Amino acid sequence: MEQLTNMLTALNDHINDFVWGPFMLILLLGTGIYLTVRTKFFQLSKFGRMLKCTLGSLFSGKKKAGKISPFQAMSTALAGTIGVGNIVGIATAITMGGPGAVFWMWVSAFFGMMTKYAEVALAVRFRGTYENGQHYGGPMLYIEKGLHMKWLAYIFSVLCALASFGIGNMTQSNAISGALSSSFQIPPWISGIVVAVVIAAVILGGVKRITKVTSTLVPIMSIFYIVGALIVLIINHAQIPAAFALIFQGAFRPEAAAGGVIGFTVAQAMRFGFARGVFTNEAGLGSAPIAHAVADTDNPVEQGLWGMFEVFVDTIVVCTMTALVLLSSGLWNSGVPDTAMAAAAFAQAFGTYGGYFIAIATTLFAISTLLGWSMYGEHSVKYLCKNRPLPVLVYRSLFIFLIVVGATIKIELAWDISDTLNGLMAIPNLIGLVGLSGLVIKMTKDYVRDPASVLMRDAEVNAPLQKSGRR
Repeated sequence: MEQLTNMLTALNDHINDFVWGPFMLILLLGTGIYLTVRTKFFQLSKFGRMLKCTLGSLFSGKKKAGKISPFQAMSTALAGTIGVGNIVGIATAITMGGPGAVFWMWVSAFFGMMTKYAEVALAVRFRGTYENGQHYGGPMLYIEKGLHMKWLAYIFSVLCALASFGIGNMTQSNAISGALSSSFQIPPWISGIVVAVVIAAVILGGVKRITKVTSTLVPIMSIFYIVGALIVLIINHAQIPAAFALIFQGAFRPEAAAGGVIGFTVAQAMRFGFARGVFTNEAGLGSAPIAHAVADTDNPVEQGLWGMFEVFVDTIVVCTMTALVLLSSGLWNSGVPDTAMAAAAFAQAFGTYGGYFIAIATTLFAISTLLGWSMYGEHSVKYLCKNRPLPVLVYRSLFIFLIVVGATIKIELAWDISDTLNGLMAIPNLIGLVGLSGLVIKMTKDYVRDPASVLMRDAEVNAPLQKSGRR
């Protein structure tokens, strides 16, 4: 058994080195750069429009009864995106690449806004509709219908379904049980069962219940974490200018920024900044478009603006808050493990309550990720099995069962394999994005000229699947 584990570990390490290596990161970043240039920096020129269509729409009072709003769809996508990586992942980026990694994380997010925009716009443009009127879509649809490469769409769906059991399930429940065990001495098996029951109560209610819960949970957990981080930064306000100096100096002169610490280079700062940025906001991986596709909207571009906003909130806001907390605390180069660094930084400000704060934040973030990824995996299974009820029921049952398993076992190898599967999803998705980039650019230019020109007609929506999923 140990020999098999070692073989799997070695094989996964080789694949992972490619998936999250320089070539793939350049491809991910390059796609965003290409779309940015071709659309004349759309994320900058239409930043105000993005805020008006997203935050501004929340106060318009317009909502169709029984429909999934663009905000609810974005909240579900953000639920799957904001996770433990926004806390631990930033600590890893800083310890491995130095403070300068934060700058390159911002760069990846800037261009990633356009990548996510393109994914979401295409997901809405090529989505389908079940017999019950519920929309569905994602990379599998725009790869099949846009590129006419159904075999590649199947590969994406298989990878997404498998990844949902790992990065979107067991690793999240394990993070919850670990946090609650260390802070509140709750046995892992109890945490696993309770979380499984909570998740089951939501996902068995179908897509509409998931979107309803996430649209409430995501704002609450985001505000909870941001307020806590702001309190720490107010306490550490004198160190904030120095923290920004570390970031900008470290991006180009890492040795000066690191105070003589050996090992940081510009290449390391760039690599870990790009990698953590992509890992946290998932721009280019193809997961979030599955959630956005269910929104009740007939404007692909404006739903794409929600995708841009998603990256902005995840990386520019939440991840930056974490980075400033870590850097202003002075713990980033103290030898504290990255898994414990955030708790230690908050403990400086809150005392013993700092550990409780991180435990609660981790739990909320991980639960939201479980909900978001359950939807991604289920829609992939529906696509593969033509929406037949039995495979969907089997998927849901297995997803719920693995929550308990993940909470009670050591899953280092499972985490690594899940990380690889998550990255592999990007390959078919990027093929779809590059292949359909001309359409994205055309829709964007048409929208700039006349927003109504990109509205979808009924004839442009794919025919319903024969089987009807639960609403």
